[in-house]
Amino acid sequence: MSERVDIDGSQGEGGGQILRTALALSLVTGRPFRIDRIRARRPKPGLLRQHLTAVNAACAISGAQVIGAELGSSVLEFAPSRVRGGEYRLAVGTAGSATLVLQAVLPALLTADAPTRLTLEGGTHNPFAPPYDFLAKTFLPLVRRMGAAIELSLDAHGFYPAGGGRFTVGIEPCRALTPLMLLTRGDVSLRARALVASLPNKIAKRELSVVRHRLGLERTQCVVEAIENSVGPGNILLIEIASADVTEVITGFGMKGVTSEEVASKACDDAEAYLAANAPVGRHLADQLLIPAALAGGGSFRTSAPSSHTTTNADVIAKFLDVPIAIEPERNDSVGENAGKNSVYRIAVGNAIIRERVS
Repeated sequence: MSERVDIDGSQGEGGGQILRTALALSLVTGRPFRIDRIRARRPKPGLLRQHLTAVNAACAISGAQVIGAELGSSVLEFAPSRVRGGEYRLAVGTAGSATLVLQAVLPALLTADAPTRLTLEGGTHNPFAPPYDFLAKTFLPLVRRMGAAIELSLDAHGFYPAGGGRFTVGIEPCRALTPLMLLTRGDVSLRARALVASLPNKIAKRELSVVRHRLGLERTQCVVEAIENSVGPGNILLIEIASADVTEVITGFGMKGVTSEEVASKACDDAEAYLAANAPVGRHLADQLLIPAALAGGGSFRTSAPSSHTTTNADVIAKFLDVPIAIEPERNDSVGENAGKNSVYRIAVGNAIIRERVS
């Protein structure tokens, strides 16, 4: 058996992504791991239901042996076997993010021995995770460009806190991913959608009014969508910024005690920051692209200042794969209070590091 990887679950960002990355790369490489102090810095440390669902999913597709797979557990030992394609239903059982469960198994299922059809149930639009729309419009189109064949369909919206959403994913085996280069953004086009489920349409209209004023959009670029297939009420504002190679999805979630104007203003702040940075890859996407790029053996992209999620993810990847990841700032000509706002970083993976430094 391959040498075990030992991981401190409280390192860096200290969240559930450390576990999901470890599961994904353990399945791909066949290396077992032990993780201690799972989510130790969180208000509710240990495995929550969505994390346990990810562990159970990884076991289901690989016949893995696992110790510590129970709610609240702070220690987990995981030893995978061969990844198998097939048909799987993975249910979080709460509004916990089903999109994050997919993170843990998607890389391995691209290497499976047969096609896979996943049905994932739980939260599809959760303020603590990338929404379904980010998967569909931002992340998966880029993974397809790297050579993967993945189909996605939303069957039911699952808003926080009720959950009850469902989406399906079809995955074909992929012999190898090819490196991805995302260095320039170019011209952009914007549109906004405000989704409301079992809530008045005026909430969405107020959000879109702020977006039109702040971002200069026409009414035809702003759409209200009333969602009928949701278990509980919910609201999300989606600002889509499309360029030649990537569509960035900025989100604002309606919450109790937060006005529509506050939701929209925060989303517009994020959209303006993305536009000002003039880099093609947003902060959340930079985090998501690290595993595919590492598995492809190379790649390079420009992004705004990376989050702690991104740097922690790079540290965990290094424990499983001998693929260097360099995260370095580019020269910033801004001065004064704008010096840090528009900073751009280059993230280079594998052979891309050597090529760029030689050139």
